[in-house]
Amino acid sequence: MVTAAATAVAGVSLLPGSANAAAEVPVGQGSYSDTRPEGTKGPEDSAGNPLKPQLTERVADQPVPTNDWWSSLVFKRDPEVPHSQPMYAHPATYQAVSGGLEVGHPTEAAIVGEGRQYEYAHKADLTLGVAGLNSPDTKADGWSDWTVTPYWADDSRTFRATIGHGSPYVYAQAEGGAAEIETASTPEVFTEDGNVLGVTIGGNSYGLFAPSGVNWNVSGSTISADLGDKDYYSVALLPNADALEDFRKYAFSFVTGSEVDWDYDAPGGKMKATYKVETEAREGEETGTIQALYRHQWMHTDDTLTDYEYVSPRGTMKVHEGGSFSTTQDVTGVLPTMPKSDGVDNAKLVEHIKEVADSDDPFNGAEDTYWTGKALGKLGQLVGIADQAGETESRDKMLAAMKERLEEWFTAGGAAEFSYDSDWKTLTGYPASYGSDAELNDHHFHYSYYVMAAAVVAQYDSSWAEDSAWGGMVKELIGDAASPERDDSKYPFLRGFDVYAGHSWAAGHQGFAAGNNQESSSESINMSAGLILFGSATGDTELRDLGVYLLTTEAESIRQYWFDGDQEVFPENYEHETLGMVWGSGGAYSTWWTANPEEIHGINVLPVTGGSLHLAANPDAIKRNIAEMERENGGPAEEWRDILWSFQALGDPAAAKELYDADGGAYEPEEGMSRAQTYHWIYTLASTGAPDTSVTADSPTAAAFNNGGTKTYTAHNYGDSESTVTFSDGKKLTVPANSSATEGG
Repeated sequence: MVTAAATAVAGVSLLPGSANAAAEVPVGQGSYSDTRPEGTKGPEDSAGNPLKPQLTERVADQPVPTNDWWSSLVFKRDPEVPHSQPMYAHPATYQAVSGGLEVGHPTEAAIVGEGRQYEYAHKADLTLGVAGLNSPDTKADGWSDWTVTPYWADDSRTFRATIGHGSPYVYAQAEGGAAEIETASTPEVFTEDGNVLGVTIGGNSYGLFAPSGVNWNVSGSTISADLGDKDYYSVALLPNADALEDFRKYAFSFVTGSEVDWDYDAPGGKMKATYKVETEAREGEETGTIQALYRHQWMHTDDTLTDYEYVSPRGTMKVHEGGSFSTTQDVTGVLPTMPKSDGVDNAKLVEHIKEVADSDDPFNGAEDTYWTGKALGKLGQLVGIADQAGETESRDKMLAAMKERLEEWFTAGGAAEFSYDSDWKTLTGYPASYGSDAELNDHHFHYSYYVMAAAVVAQYDSSWAEDSAWGGMVKELIGDAASPERDDSKYPFLRGFDVYAGHSWAAGHQGFAAGNNQESSSESINMSAGLILFGSATGDTELRDLGVYLLTTEAESIRQYWFDGDQEVFPENYEHETLGMVWGSGGAYSTWWTANPEEIHGINVLPVTGGSLHLAANPDAIKRNIAEMERENGGPAEEWRDILWSFQALGDPAAAKELYDADGGAYEPEEGMSRAQTYHWIYTLASTGAPDTSVTADSPTAAAFNNGGTKTYTAHNYGDSESTVTFSDGKKLTVPANSSATEGG
């Protein structure tokens, strides 16, 4: 056994590993293993060959984000592709090849898959590199919050290119030969001014910038420049040819880093995020840049934007000039349990609670990380409902079952454990499922249930969640999936959360032409909600605020990119109202395992928790979503009825209750739901009305509901003394220590 010292990381106590550690690494009362269980898999390619991250020596020891928009540079899932898969940075698209970096900008959506999928597939306009470059592979040579620098090398040449989300520039460093750009077709030159060349290829305009005193030479589809004693050049994707002079201004202000900072203004109920880039002037003194903002960003910024725009799979991107911009959003609260209301028949509720609490196996035989998590989630939601109903015996029975199962997973050496991979800097649960081992998929999905379950336990037993007890292992899972520390030596910064895209990615190896994907955005939200509740329950405000940032940002991205809430994102010729999956190149009305409309519409709702209230921000989108499901399904839902009723209740509680009542209990609960929760959810909302997300609070664990103008206010107080929560409409709610309170209605 070894002793690991705790390291404070942005309020999250993470425990560093050691290359020479024993098989079990203790963390409080728990432990994880530094060796995978015998017979299990780690990261591997599609042929089953073990893989290590493809990094240059300069960054070989750094934890690499394995689930980012560019992660195929380091995770070579296809053994026949040693460079990269298509990378969708938006507005530009990229792909590393042996001769350098392909650059494109698809502007027309293709509708494929029998109308189910739209995509702006990568198509190269240019390939940037060094004359004669023929690199056997491409590695990552550095990265920051939303930029990366791929690296190529052959016997006599090296090439680096810094690219990023929102950046129209490629900042190139070429050694061993002339700068060389191959074009997909003969370029149309619209400006030729010494070291500056304006060209149009495939309908897209680009600015090419060589060092001062160096001229570009155009010969057919080859554009070259002898750099002499210089080693740099840049290329900019232009919104139009007339923009060349404005983009020329920043051609040599090379971006060297990017960083997001978040600031939760609890009294104001606001989350402010600032996105800034670091630059280095390779010529002159200009240190600004140009960035294209996604819809979820420009809708919430007060910074001045230019008139320039780009087409993207996420709708129109608008252009900002300068080194940083900020967004400010209202914070929608998260509740451990929905408010108590007179609309719920307590006797009926208790009967449903006991169906689960008294079952022989509340985990339904679950063994792997995902299905164990789902069962933990179901029990965790019932604990608060049982407490509210006064059913303390069932509450305590379910809490005990949750503790026992969590502790089994949080202790190395048994049938279930977590194992740390020092090559990939990741913690994987075994038995694994859905590629969480071989593909590093879904860690934020799976672990969200454990964090949320731990938050429930901590609410009732704070000593259990102390770092010296079992809280240390909870923070290890948080560290793997959502570490807020950029300089941590053990886990990468926010492994799966793409801070600029505004949402998480389920996988990073991009083993698909459409790029990365995320299906169940709601399970990503479950992680963020779990961070808020666990941080609140343990007094860790920095961890709580991380959750507020992630949830607030991703909630708006889900509204725009999964549900097309403003009907401004999906292509005009795409006929669906919602997506089951968002892809780097677009989106799809589908799931991984079925084309059944009920699952397509429900997969971005489950699990239904007090973290789901953000979905109520656009009731019209919910109505359109449910209407489409019924059109595609040929009638109301047969499967996942409880998920879809619960979703509908966030926009139209009366309609959801009518469907629920008409069913008469004939439905089969979804695996992560229970009859008690569905009944409690629907009847509570029928009484209180839908969440009123226009009303914020000075607490992240508070919410308001509105039923025809009659408002209900609720909040949970995790502190040891009475508190007063103030809502943005002036309502003040006194909440006893370690309790919930509800008024109005």
